[in-house]
Amino acid sequence: MFGFIYPPLAGSLANISKPRGNQPPPSLQPLQACSLPGGPTTGWRRDGYCSTDDNDRGQHCVCSEVTQEFLDYTKAQGNDLSTPLPHFPGLKAGDRWCLCSSRWLQAQRAGKAPLVVLESTHEKAMEVVPLALLKEYSSEHAPAAPSETEL
Repeated sequence: MFGFIYPPLAGSLANISKPRGNQPPPSLQPLQACSLPGGPTTGWRRDGYCSTDDNDRGQHCVCSEVTQEFLDYTKAQGNDLSTPLPHFPGLKAGDRWCLCSSRWLQAQRAGKAPLVVLESTHEKAMEVVPLALLKEYSSEHAPAAPSETEL
């Protein structure tokens, strides 16, 4: 159904809600970049977007702000995302990364899921993770970092 999706045409989950009654489903917002300037370049295609295609068996669709707790958890599961390799910089807490939908859900069930950046999460993530759960972990609902005057 989706095939190859070029990032600007892929849909994100920002501002989407369940249709009511006979109303058509809401329009999806354009997919935003997951990678932050100066941070690691993420995505199935390493283009900064959580876009996907039929070759992406892991469905790298959930844009997350990784935490140390998540990095430790996924390493214990056999997927070390924190150790640098020649072709991979290694992640640190606060980096954004396109996670496999099933790994994010597994981490959520274990109480280790990182926050989700909805505007950078591909619509295909909903094939694995319920929208309500993604919204519950939305970075938009996270407490704001204290300002310098509050420290």
